[in-house]
This record gives sequence, structure tokens and C-alpha cells, in this order.
Amino acid sequence: MALELRDTRPPRRVDLERQVRAYVADFSRNGAYRPPGAAERRGMSEGIARLLDGRTDSARGPLSKAGYRVRTVRLAGSGRPVAQVTESGGRAARRRGWGEVYIDLSSRVRWSAQVPHPVADQHTELMGAELFSRAPGGVLVLAGANRRAGRGNTADVAHREDSIFDAVCAALTARRLPGIQVHGFADDSSPDNDVVVSPGPGRPAPLVRRAARLLAAGGFEVCRAWRRNCGQLEGTTNVQARAAAARGVPFLHIENSRSVRDSPRARSRAVGALARLVARLGR
Repeated sequence: MALELRDTRPPRRVDLERQVRAYVADFSRNGAYRPPGAAERRGMSEGIARLLDGRTDSARGPLSKAGYRVRTVRLAGSGRPVAQVTESGGRAARRRGWGEVYIDLSSRVRWSAQVPHPVADQHTELMGAELFSRAPGGVLVLAGANRRAGRGNTADVAHREDSIFDAVCAALTARRLPGIQVHGFADDSSPDNDVVVSPGPGRPAPLVRRAARLLAAGGFEVCRAWRRNCGQLEGTTNVQARAAAARGVPFLHIENSRSVRDSPRARSRAVGALARLVARLGR
């Protein structure tokens, strides 16, 4: 059953890749980042949960307390309706660096794409946007700052539990929605591989094994982290992966080489394999 989002304004069409490019254009390692408080994280988590239930009107209150609003847009090309959960207050609010969420409204939500390190892991944000655009039934969770922004590692949301990004991912994991988290590595970190596929600290679910097979069939050199060392790119300290493993929810941690990420053709081939993967979920 598709989610229903009531909005009095006519939905505008968006080119999601172009929109994401613009969103991350000013992310820098010297950028601002403010960790959210517990109440703000709870508000975001509750708002996302209500959106997933189709309770849009009741979602607006908790989202507002977290400094967010929700609006309907349509994806250019497919025309699919999407809920965009974005920070209220424009660019001034974005100095918090908390990110955005997109929820497909055209079909039952079955999976999520998570991008914790936009810009720092260059072009992973474009891979997440393309996957969300190509495959119905998804949620796109996009971090709102460079991982090196703010103080210490506060903006490294893949390794922090006190972020809006983690609050959203936790809400999705609580619904047992499989997560696909997209990362990038320098070519010399694992020179014989194009892609590193891992379940994080958990056991490789069928989802993870199928991802490796599909990527290999697409012509990529794939390192399967449960079989051998992949250059310390296994994501075993990733907090979203740990939370998924604790609940027995499938989680795919995928690292893509710089060569793959820099090539639009290679990026699209990798995303195509993942789109075929998620198309089978919940069917």
C-alpha cells in the first residue's frame, strides 16, 4: 500500500541528482555542525515513524520540534511522489548540518539508502540519489555535513549515535527495513578491488551475498569481507550496522573505489546492480 501525503500545494518536479548536488555544494571540512539534543532526535525519529505509517498530519508536530518540515515533490522522469523532509528556516538552519530524508510515496517502503559521508566520500551522495530514483519503495537518508565538520568526530554520523542521521536510521531499523549504506575508499586502500561488500559486524544476510554476486556480474572486482581481509573497509565499527546486527536486520555496507565513483558510467552500473537487488525485496 502506498503512503499518502496530503499537501495543498501542487508538487513540484525535482531532478534529485541536481538537487543533491546543490545541497552538498558548500559542504566543507571547515563547515559548521551542531549535534542535536535528545529531544530533537526523538522528534525526528517519531516524525519519520509516523510518515512511514502514513500519518502525515501527526508527523508534522514532532518534525517541527526537530526543526524540520515535510513537503511533497515529484521525481523528474518517473513522476513518482516523494516526501522530502527538510530543515526549516532555509540556509540558516542548514548550518546545523543535520541532513535530509526522502521517502517514496508511490509504493510500500521496503528498504533504505544511507549516505553518511557526502562529499568526504565523493559522489556517494549521487549514488544514493540515483539508487533512490531508480528503485521504488525506498528511503534516502542523506547526512547534512562533511564528516570532518564541527568538533572532533561529531559530524561523522556513521560512528555516532547522537545524530539526526542515526535517529532516522534507527527508526528504519526498528521497522526492520534493510539498509544499504554507501561509502567510498581511495584506490590504494584496496588496490585489487572496485567494491568492498560487507554486512558490518553481523553475518552476511542473503541480501549481502546477492549484492556481491550482482556487482561481480556487472564486471566489478568485489571483495567479500566475510571471506577475506578487504583493507580494513569492512564497517565493523559502523553504529548503524551494529544496530541492524543487534536486531537481525539485513544491512549492506558497500565501499566503492574512487575510480568507480569518479566515472558516471561505472557509478551507474554499480547503482544498477543495487537497484536490481532492492527490486526483489518484499516481493
